Amino acid sequence: MAETDELAALLGAELDADIRDLARLSAGASRETWAFSADGDPLILQRSRFVAAPGTGVDEPAILRHAHAGGVTVPEIVAASSGADHPIGAQFTISRRLEGESIARKILRDGEFAVARERFVADCARELVAIHALDPEPVCDGLPAVDDPVAAQRATYDTLDDPHPVFDLAFRWLDAHRPDPRPHRVVHGDFRMGNFLIDADGITAVLDWELAHIGDPVEDLGWLVARAWRFRGDGEVGGLGTRGELLDAYAAAGGFEISPDELRWWEVLASLRWGVITMFMGGEHRSGTTRSVEQATIGRRVVETEYDLMLLLRPELQTAR
Repeated sequence: MAETDELAALLGAELDADIRDLARLSAGASRETWAFSADGDPLILQRSRFVAAPGTGVDEPAILRHAHAGGVTVPEIVAASSGADHPIGAQFTISRRLEGESIARKILRDGEFAVARERFVADCARELVAIHALDPEPVCDGLPAVDDPVAAQRATYDTLDDPHPVFDLAFRWLDAHRPDPRPHRVVHGDFRMGNFLIDADGITAVLDWELAHIGDPVEDLGWLVARAWRFRGDGEVGGLGTRGELLDAYAAAGGFEISPDELRWWEVLASLRWGVITMFMGGEHRSGTTRSVEQATIGRRVVETEYDLMLLLRPELQTAR
């Protein structure tokens, strides 16, 4: 209660408003999310649990404002700060609250989302096309550029000094099967089930832009179809729909043609990337750098990513899923 009262006072001072109904919605691996009202307006606070080093990280408010102006379905920013010494916390955003559910289990199974499930693949394609159509120039200085995504993952993997033969095999496969590079665009970086708000009619918001960067736009599609984000759903796209339906919908919405082989390459990279992330989070917990039950649980999922990679590298095993 003391933490809630203190935060309500800080929010009131920041917004010069009467703060009511402040409640924590989640405390994820990287940020907290709070709901509240300010003079009756429903708002959302997200604040990072970590302080990014100077010159690193993403200016998330800037990319959100740019995406909003560009027609991407995102919350409207009310206030934000990237300063480490702000009383509310490091790297926080306050935005208009939008209606919708983000819990994948409910979206994939509850009857109220039946129509949204039918529209999900088309909704994702529409949002991805809008993201990839954003002019990168206004946000280039605030977004990192990823010129070689395989090298980026290898750099992190090597620093962990914890060899995994399946990951080593995946790195070699990726190097040997690189697709032709595409012109770099704004990439969301974490476009997946769990990072959307969805109501009965479909996607109402694309959330969590802290991994946005300039890179190959097909990365977003590969991440979306990765098995880790299907949450036991039957479909290949966030548990709904097929890869082919996504590629068709992306092209129909104004995107470019993507071959199944190109998507597969990016799906392999997505599974490897998630595997490296699980290794990192588990290591952070074990070392005591960050004591987090959630990170410890994620760290135990390394073996799942190894299994996923073997299925992708040996497609003939897919029937054994």
